[in-house]
Amino acid sequence: MSHYKTYLADEAATQALGKRLAHCLAPGLTIYLHGDLGAGKTALTRALLHAAGYTGHVKSPTYTLAEPYTVSLRGKEIRIMHFDLYRMISAEEFLDAGFREEFNATNICIVEWPEKADTVLPPPDLNVFLSIAGEGRDVELQALSDKGSECLTRLQFAPNL
Repeated sequence: MSHYKTYLADEAATQALGKRLAHCLAPGLTIYLHGDLGAGKTALTRALLHAAGYTGHVKSPTYTLAEPYTVSLRGKEIRIMHFDLYRMISAEEFLDAGFREEFNATNICIVEWPEKADTVLPPPDLNVFLSIAGEGRDVELQALSDKGSECLTRLQFAPNL
């Protein structure tokens, strides 16, 4: 398992990491975001989506549970599904909504609060742990698959944006 740790001093640093992650995306990638309320999960996702080319408003899917976004990745249209499972009462809600089908070889899935559905979610390629640390955030990215390792390799060699 490979991992990457860094300190994000402010929201601009969180946005920069989101931009760098956008350049590391690949179809079929599943990313789980872990952290307390206010740790920066949605801010990171918003920056990632905008850097991936999405020009519209990126809202937190706290009440809808999922928001789809279409971006162009290396000239190919890709759907990024942003899940926020914070308000889910049971893992069965996830299955009942039909979300399991979104985890496939062509979509990219980003899941906030994955522990709410951990019994029914597929394993992630990449875990991102965000925690408040003083004025900023500590972040650790853990690759859990070959696809996740490739993402981290690209991230570490991606230019700072």
